Parts: sequence; structure tokens; C-alpha cells
Amino acid sequence: MTSAPRNEPRQVLADRDALPVCSIVIPTYNGRALLERCVSSIVRHGAGRLGGTIEVVVVDDGSSDGTSEWLLREYPVVRLVRRQQNGGFCAAANAGLAAARGRFLQLLNNDTEVTPGWVEAGLEPFADPTVGSVAPLVLVRSDPARVDSAGDAYSWIGWPTKRGHGEPAARWLERPVEEVFGASGSSAFYRAEAVHRAGGLDPLFGSYYEDVDLAFRLRWAGYRCVFTPHCRIRHEVSATYDHGSPALQRRMARNAELVFWSNLPPGMLSLAIGPHLAFLAAQAAWRLARGRLRPFVSGKLDALRAWTEIRARRRLRAELAQSAVAPPHFALTASSLQDIRNHLRRPPERSRIELDETAAWTTFP
Repeated sequence: MTSAPRNEPRQVLADRDALPVCSIVIPTYNGRALLERCVSSIVRHGAGRLGGTIEVVVVDDGSSDGTSEWLLREYPVVRLVRRQQNGGFCAAANAGLAAARGRFLQLLNNDTEVTPGWVEAGLEPFADPTVGSVAPLVLVRSDPARVDSAGDAYSWIGWPTKRGHGEPAARWLERPVEEVFGASGSSAFYRAEAVHRAGGLDPLFGSYYEDVDLAFRLRWAGYRCVFTPHCRIRHEVSATYDHGSPALQRRMARNAELVFWSNLPPGMLSLAIGPHLAFLAAQAAWRLARGRLRPFVSGKLDALRAWTEIRARRRLRAELAQSAVAPPHFALTASSLQDIRNHLRRPPERSRIELDETAAWTTFP
């Protein structure tokens, strides 16, 4: 792999005649009200670069709320990828990633807003050619004094967590640039070459934990992920999905197992099976006490029925390792009491749009 100059991101951003250095990909489905704030923030803080070294690619995943017509009328500089049929978040995101022309990519949720200098800060760590993804400091949009995520962690017992979730932002503003397991898909930056090598998002997931799965595959391919507090994004937590939906709870339960069984290296997997089963028992007891056990169990059974797909994905991970740009390193952690406290004290999840319960983005496929 050819090493990039240490200051490549800054040099290219200054060259208006080059192809876009960064493609900002925003999948959306019936989220025009959210998208308006997201795109306007990009236009406001990316003034002078849109249509040049920064491009915005919006993927309209079969919306019926006039999203495409509004974009064409109000923001002609935005590249629109229009899907005639709703296919779900992963399919929409992959369509945008395929259309993107930049050497670096940012995958943004439609319920986010960018802040001044976000592109420069988000691209700076890519000066290291071993970095495949960058996690910004993501703040809760309705309460910017609270953290949504400071990069993702993954415990070897099978629990993905958002670092700093729910904590005061002041604790994270001066953190160093540091390695983390992965980047939250709400606002992650990626090296385009790395994403294409890893195969993009896995459509089997539909939505939720697809970013964790991609983080694993990037690591199987030999890339690292780093967190930078200098790039800050605001995200309205779960504005696009209804977390009270049993169908979504079922999908999340399934996808958590897909991540665990598809991605852990064989040695780690053999040691983690016992603790993972104990963790599942604890989760089941917690959900039983809250009347949420049925979708949880259904999701785990769905994962068991997907065993053939899991075995195929394990073979693909082995193939990625054979052609990795560096020896794979997984940066897994042990769960801590702080992780549990952050999970229980997380900011309230808000729903800012009316959800169509028949849509692929909100129900189990």
C-alpha cells in the first residue's frame, strides 16, 4: 500500500481542482425534517468547498415525503442518489458509498449536524496510512453538554458500547487522539480504499450494529481506528428509529449475535463463549423484569437460524486477514462498571419524526 504524505488531507482540501477529498454520504428515508438541519449545517460550515473538494451524496431510500424534490430545488449542489424502492439503511448507505468519489468518506445520519472545522479535524488522523476509520466526538444535539459517543468499544463478552455515552462533554473535549475499537456509524470517517477492501456495510444487518461489524472487518483487513475530540458532531440520539418497537428490539438482539459469532478470532471466540452465554442470561433476566423478553429471545433464535450465513462470513474474515495491510489487531476490552453506568444513565432517546411501522428501516425484515 502506498503511504500518503503526512499532510495529505490538508493539501488536498486546499486544491479546488482536485476530485473531492471527502464525500459525505447521508442515507435518508422519510426524514426530510431531519435532513434539512443536517444539510444546512454542512452548507453553513463547508462554505466554498461544496461541489469542489467536499461533496455531499444524499441517498433517498424510496421516500414518500418529497425529499428528492426538495433537495433538487433547494440544494442543487448535493448529489442525489434516488432509490425507487426502500431497501433499508445498509442498502442505502452502500449505494452512497459506491457513488462517492472522494478518497475519504464520512457516513452521516440524517439526524446529525456538523460543526466548524469538522472536515479538517476528521481527516487529520488519516495522515497515518494504517488508519482506516476515524471516530469524532459525537454530542447529543438536544443537549450538547452530554456525550453520545467518543468512539466505540467492544467487549470480548459480546457487548458493543459507546465510549462516554451520557457523560458530561467536558470530560472528553481535551482527550488525546487515541486508538479505539471502531467509529459510530452516525458520523464515522473512513478511508475509501479500506471500506471497499472490507466490503462496505453488510446488508444482512439491515440496521443497528452494522457499523460494529464493519469496524471488525476493517480490523481483519489490518486497519486501525482512532478517536479525535477535535472533530465534533451533534446527533439527535435515535431520532430515526422507535426503540420501543418490538421488531427493532428483535433485530438488535439478532444483530448482536451476528457480530459476535461472525467476527471474533477463533482463539478469542473459544475463550469468550462461556462469558458470552452468562452475559446473555443476565440480559434475558433484565428484559424479563421489564416485559421485553419475547423480542430478545426471538432475535437470538433468528441468529441461530442464520448459522450458515455466519459460517460464510467467518470464511470471508479469514480471507481479509490473508491480504491485510498490517497484522490484524482487534483492541477488544473487558466490560466495566462504568460501561454499565453509562448504559443505564444514557440520555433519553427522542423521536422527532413520525415513524412508518411498515418501513424496512423500522421493522424486522
